[in-house]
Amino acid sequence: MRVLVTGASGMLGRRTAERLVAAGHDVRTFQRRPAGVPGAHDALGSLTDPRAVARAVEGRDAVVHLAAKVSVSGPLREFEQVNVEGTRTLLTAARMVGVRRFVHVSSPSVAHTGGSLVGDGAGPAEPERAHGSYARTKAAAELLALAADDADLAVLAVRPHLVWGPGDTQLVARIVERARAGRLPLLDHGAAMVDSVYVDNAADALVAALERAPEAHGQALVVTNGEPRPVGDLIAGICLAAGAPPPGWRVPAALARVAGGLVEAVWAVRPGHDEPPMTRFLAEQLSTAHWFDQRRTREVLGWEPAVSLDEGLARLAEHYRG
Repeated sequence: MRVLVTGASGMLGRRTAERLVAAGHDVRTFQRRPAGVPGAHDALGSLTDPRAVARAVEGRDAVVHLAAKVSVSGPLREFEQVNVEGTRTLLTAARMVGVRRFVHVSSPSVAHTGGSLVGDGAGPAEPERAHGSYARTKAAAELLALAADDADLAVLAVRPHLVWGPGDTQLVARIVERARAGRLPLLDHGAAMVDSVYVDNAADALVAALERAPEAHGQALVVTNGEPRPVGDLIAGICLAAGAPPPGWRVPAALARVAGGLVEAVWAVRPGHDEPPMTRFLAEQLSTAHWFDQRRTREVLGWEPAVSLDEGLARLAEHYRG
């Protein structure tokens, strides 16, 4: 297939493009800066530029859409422009050139309304009830994508949960940086059970979704390793793999949520140069259970994770030693 991968400068997008190249597909990547994936061709531009999007999708049979504004803070309009309007622009361009398969990469946060998720499947995306600008706009984008599904364009939404691995500049890098600075607490006792997914497994799931789209289209699937662990254990494992001290102090989750609200208010007036140290959404994610039933995902995609969490942590440690 002739595949367009958006957002290939990110860890998961790059790994997905690499997997597609290795499988023999003709791969073009689209993002604001060169991805440099061996064997793929870069097309540079932004989802907010319809002409650049039209050029990127020209001549493609399939799209794997990962590009998004990912942050726990920032003006809502910026999230809307990239995550919602950008997805709309891409879908329109894809349909105009006859793209037949479209894998939309979403997030389990689109169905999270503040409570624990315990053994759930992929609940409905709810923009009005999701928490935070990222989750709300990703929910709206997922609904747009699935609404475009029909006999001519097979759309499948995939929601990887807490993707991590070597080279991760989001989850892993921020955990390690804050741990080394002594600014990484556990909320309550770090006992909330959470799922995550190692990056290679997530990329394999996206490739499987592209292959299965004609049969599996029109639905949303959550992708995880299927190995839920206490969030404190997962964070400690990442810290130890990177040679950083695990969290040594605790904060009540209720207090963290209040503090997160105050930080958000300050950030809205005087934003810092980095992500805020805490937000209400982040406090919720660190103190409520998030683990998912993977049976349907594995059945529909014909996929199973090849790398366990322990093997992933060993690979992460090797990366940091290198």
